[in-house]
Amino acid sequence: MGLKQKLNTLIARNLPEQRLFLRSDTETRFVRLSPKTQLIALSGSALVLGWTIIASAILLMDTLGAGNYREQAEREQRLYEQRLNALAAERDTRAEEAHQAYLRFAIALDEVSAMQSRLLASEERRKELETGIGVMQATLSRTMQDRDGAREEITRLAALLADSEASEAPELARIDEMSDTLDFLVAALSGAAAERDEIAERVQGSDSVIAELELDRKLLEERNDRIFHQLEEAVAVSLEPLDDMFREAGLPADSIIETIRRGYSGQGGPLTPITFSTKGEPPSPEQMRANTILERLDALNLYRIAVQKTPFAEPVKGAFRYTSGYGKRRDPKTGGTRMHKGADFAGSRGTPIYSTADGVVVHASRSSGYGNLIKIKHEFGIETRYAHLSKIRVTVGQRVSRGERIGDMGNTGRSTGTHLHYEVRIGGNAVNPMTYIKAARDVF
Repeated sequence: MGLKQKLNTLIARNLPEQRLFLRSDTETRFVRLSPKTQLIALSGSALVLGWTIIASAILLMDTLGAGNYREQAEREQRLYEQRLNALAAERDTRAEEAHQAYLRFAIALDEVSAMQSRLLASEERRKELETGIGVMQATLSRTMQDRDGAREEITRLAALLADSEASEAPELARIDEMSDTLDFLVAALSGAAAERDEIAERVQGSDSVIAELELDRKLLEERNDRIFHQLEEAVAVSLEPLDDMFREAGLPADSIIETIRRGYSGQGGPLTPITFSTKGEPPSPEQMRANTILERLDALNLYRIAVQKTPFAEPVKGAFRYTSGYGKRRDPKTGGTRMHKGADFAGSRGTPIYSTADGVVVHASRSSGYGNLIKIKHEFGIETRYAHLSKIRVTVGQRVSRGERIGDMGNTGRSTGTHLHYEVRIGGNAVNPMTYIKAARDVF
C-alpha cells in the first residue's frame, strides 16, 4: 500500500464521508462531503481562527504599548514644564538683580557727576586764592623794598646834614628842602607799614581758608574713592556675565566689540573721558581711575549693542517643550539616521515666533522640506532660520529687531506635528542654537 493510499485511509477513518440531504415537496437531494473536502474546510477554519487570535493579540499589545507611551510622554511633559517654570523663575531673578545693579550704577554715576562739579568749583576757588596771595606777596615785597630805600636815603641825608652845618645859607635852604622831603618819605613809609600790617592780617586769614579748603579736599577725595569703588564693583558685576556669555557661546568677543566700536564711532556725551587742567603734567590718579571706569562703561554699552545683534534669545516665549536637539537622530519619516541641524520647539498652532536678534529678512516664503521658512541675516556673519511656520508676518528686505514677532508656529513642509525648527548658522555652517540660548540664561 502506497503512502497516498495510507493517508487517504487515515483521513477516511477520522473524517468519514458525510451526506447533507436537502428535501423539497417533490424530490430529495443530497450533497456529498468527502473526507478531503471536510479536511480542507477544517484546515481553512483553523487558519482563520489562528489568524484572528494572532491579530487580536497584536492589536492588544499595540494598545497597551500606546498607553504606556502616552503615560511616558505625559510624565516627560510634566518634567519639562517643571524645568521651564524653574528656569523662568531663575531668569526673572537674574533680570531683577541686573535691574537693581543698573539702578545702583545710575545713582553712583549721578553722585560722581555732582562730586566732579564740586571738585571743579573747589579747584577754581583754590586758583583764585593762589592768585590773591601772589598779588599780596608782590605788593608786600615792593613796599618793603621802598621802605629799605627810604631808610638808606634818611641815613645819607643825616650824614650830609652833619657835614654841612658850617655851610652857607643856600646850603641850609637846600637842607630844609631835603628835610621836607624826608618828612614826606616818613609819612609814606608809615602808610606802607599800615598797608603791610593789613596785608599780613589778610595772609593769616588766607592761611585759615587754605587749611579749611585742604580739609574739604581730603574729605572729597575720600568720598570720591568710595564712589569710585562702588562704580568699579557695579561695572565688574555687569561686565563679567557678558564676558562669560560670549565665551560660552564660542564667539570672539574682542573682535565683535571692535567691529561695533567702528560702527558706532561718534564722540561726546556723558561717557567722554574726564579732563582737568594739569598744566602739562601727567593725569592724576583720580583722572586715570575715572577714565578707566568710563572706558569700561563704554565697553558695557558696546556689549549691550552686540547682544541685540547676536541670537542669544529664545524664538518662542509661550508654552512649549523641546522635542529634538542639534545632532544626529532617527529620521521620523524614513526611520534612518540623519543630521538634524537645529532645535525643535513643539507648541500649539499659531504660537508667536520672535526674532532672536536684530537683522534683515533675506527669505520669507515656502522652501521644500522647511515649509514656510524665514531667514534673517544678522551681523558678524550669523544667520537664523525659522521653519514649518503656519503664517509669515515679514517680507524680504524688512529690518527686524530682537524680540519682534515674525511668524506663527505651524506644521508645513516635512513635519510630523506642529513645531518650530530653529537654526543658527555662522558663515553658512549650522551650529547648535542651544549653545547661545544656554549661555544667555544666567544673564537675561
